[in-house]
Amino acid sequence: MAVTGPKTFGEWRIRAVMLFAAGLVAACVVLSSVPGRAAELTVVATIAQIGEPLGQIAGDRARVETLLGEGVDPHLYKPTRSDIAKVARANIVFWSGLNLEAQMAGLFERLSATKPVVAIAERVPVEHRIGLGDGAHDPHIWMDPSLWQIALQAAVDTLAEADPEGADAYRRRADAYFAQLDAVAAYTDRVVASIPAAARSMVTAHDAFAYFGRRYDLEVLGIQGISTESEAGLHRVEQLVDVLVDKRLPAVFVETSVSDRNLRALMEGAAARGHAVSIGGQLFSDAIGAPGTYEGTYIGMLDHNATAIARALGGKAPQGGMNGRLALIN
Repeated sequence: MAVTGPKTFGEWRIRAVMLFAAGLVAACVVLSSVPGRAAELTVVATIAQIGEPLGQIAGDRARVETLLGEGVDPHLYKPTRSDIAKVARANIVFWSGLNLEAQMAGLFERLSATKPVVAIAERVPVEHRIGLGDGAHDPHIWMDPSLWQIALQAAVDTLAEADPEGADAYRRRADAYFAQLDAVAAYTDRVVASIPAAARSMVTAHDAFAYFGRRYDLEVLGIQGISTESEAGLHRVEQLVDVLVDKRLPAVFVETSVSDRNLRALMEGAAARGHAVSIGGQLFSDAIGAPGTYEGTYIGMLDHNATAIARALGGKAPQGGMNGRLALIN
């Protein structure tokens, strides 16, 4: 049978990246045979909901780098040559899994033969995940900080195994960090509970908030599905316009990593039927805020979302959030 080569530029690019990745993986095999550990582990995480907490937990024992920056959609992201080089050179790679970083799964599968490559969301027990049918699960587990602790603990255990001398330090800092997560979860419980019963529904750009809704007893309705690759149909838009009008919901929520085009259509549809809807705030869903800001931390992301949702839906929450540090809330 004749073997044909790539015919389009896209096929050539994919073939080139695959060959490049294979070469780096082979290099990693050689490097991993060198005895002894460097004074500092090199850790790569895909999303900041993993990388930012681990940076705090690792302290000076490891250098943690995150691949996907502010406003980047992990559902659609394809690894660059630079990304491939970073993960190939890292001692440990952490990713969410559960099909969140779908374009990177093949790369991580190959790298797992040479080093720890851990899909931390998949360490959360199946009974705690939200099922999607056919064995799939919603990957947005970080929306429930109690569940995300389980995922982060898997990363902490991996760090401790790779660096036994630092194990106590990792676990001590993890305990302190998890106490902060407990505090923001308690704050969210309080402010979301203050939303009136008639307004306990939130409409968002895509289904990233199901864990949030389950944890804090809110109905969550997304225009798009779990992945932003799915398209919003006219019927879905009409359904949500009905919800906005019938329930007299005051606001919808845009997301930093998703276009607001479909939400604008909802607002126009509701306005045409005599019900004015505002944008209740820009929520952090698949990405956190800008590096160096409070919203650019996982805890700041959770604080921002809880505060914005509660205030927009008629609940009571301070404009500055849990500790007065929020800067993006109206």
